[in-house]
Amino acid sequence: MKTVKQITLAARPKGMPDMSIFRFDDVALPEVKTGELQLKGRYYSVDPYMRGRMNDVKSYSPPFKLEHALEGGAVAEVVESKDPAFAPGDLVLGPYLPWATEMVVPAATVKKIDTNLAPASYFLGVLGMTGLTAYIGLLDIGKPKAGETLVVSGAAGAVGLVVGQLGKHLGLRVVGIAGSEDKIKMLKEEYGFDEALNYKTGDLSAQIAKACPDGVDIYFDNVGGDVTDAVVPHLNFFARIPLCGQIAIYNNEEPSVGPRIQPTLLTRSVLMQGFIIRNYPTRYAEGIQYLAPLVKAGKIKFTETFVEGFEKIPEAFLALFTGQNTGKMIVKV
Repeated sequence: MKTVKQITLAARPKGMPDMSIFRFDDVALPEVKTGELQLKGRYYSVDPYMRGRMNDVKSYSPPFKLEHALEGGAVAEVVESKDPAFAPGDLVLGPYLPWATEMVVPAATVKKIDTNLAPASYFLGVLGMTGLTAYIGLLDIGKPKAGETLVVSGAAGAVGLVVGQLGKHLGLRVVGIAGSEDKIKMLKEEYGFDEALNYKTGDLSAQIAKACPDGVDIYFDNVGGDVTDAVVPHLNFFARIPLCGQIAIYNNEEPSVGPRIQPTLLTRSVLMQGFIIRNYPTRYAEGIQYLAPLVKAGKIKFTETFVEGFEKIPEAFLALFTGQNTGKMIVKV
């Protein structure tokens, strides 16, 4: 029986995770049965939401199991198929494939991807959950109207980049918030944001007031914490907040305590709605059909940060929490 490498969750993190929670194991690859595929991983996605699954708490996704392989979105190549719909050499996308060099999975859990439409890695990003998250959150919850002002936190991240460009496509004034001068320059010069603000320099609330003289109509929140506290006072009446992520507080060991935002939401009739993209499976095809032509036409550009080597997956994941990625963080094997 063939042996492959697997990344196991060896311990649950307290606060900021480190390499001690991961373990590399040699595991036996099971025989491929009818209706199954043997896959070899090619591209692995690392995402902030995975941090929440490392805690043994009830959430929208079940927690990772201790002493089991971690899992996430991945593009893999079919090595052996016992399903007539797949052949060796096909590239497939799986939303929850184990962090292993090779794996055997039911064919029903993956789908073929068309690399004539876009590079394989894009199906983990702008044409995958990242792009769909931006599309659903901005259009369904943000309900954009041309001429409005959109503020995006985590703007240089995978979702933020797509949200900002979609906003420009829809006629919005777009202001991004990021954490370095290089990212600020990139957002304005390469991605067409009208303005970009560095939350690490100066008074962010004052920066927002200057950049958004007519207030904020849509706040796409990828970050939470102090950044969101700075945005809320500038919300207009009937503003909308698609609540996508809270990466600023994922590693807090105690509950985060900040300004009470409910009075502002109440008195200005603001809508704030959290959403999880897995709740919209019937909309995936629609979202890809909307995004793919924009990507092909260059109206939505996408940045990827590649890390080479299966053994680098844990390091790439940890780098998300110190802002070392621009756009989508992907491990290439």
